[in-house]
Amino acid sequence: MGEPITFATPSFEISGAAGSPTTPRWDRVDSRELIRLARLVYFNYLSDTVSSPEPIGVVVDLHHQEGRVVFHAPVLLPEENFVGLELIRTRNARSRNRWKA
Repeated sequence: MGEPITFATPSFEISGAAGSPTTPRWDRVDSRELIRLARLVYFNYLSDTVSSPEPIGVVVDLHHQEGRVVFHAPVLLPEENFVGLELIRTRNARSRNRWKA
């Protein structure tokens, strides 16, 4: 097997970066597409990783249709959105009850 993956802390601080936003700017994104892509990135991570620390969420770039799992509060680029695990793991009540009679 390969070498274990280690995660380092950033080597510098960005002035004015106040940590991770708690929710995406829903007025600027297609929420369905954002959560779909975040779930895809997260579940790909789960299927490819045997053992690792629990991530806090996923950073998604809808323009490039890509994302990355993050373990610490990210500093986002303008086109990126942070999606916390609480939004990735849960489904809303409407979609759960849709098929119940």
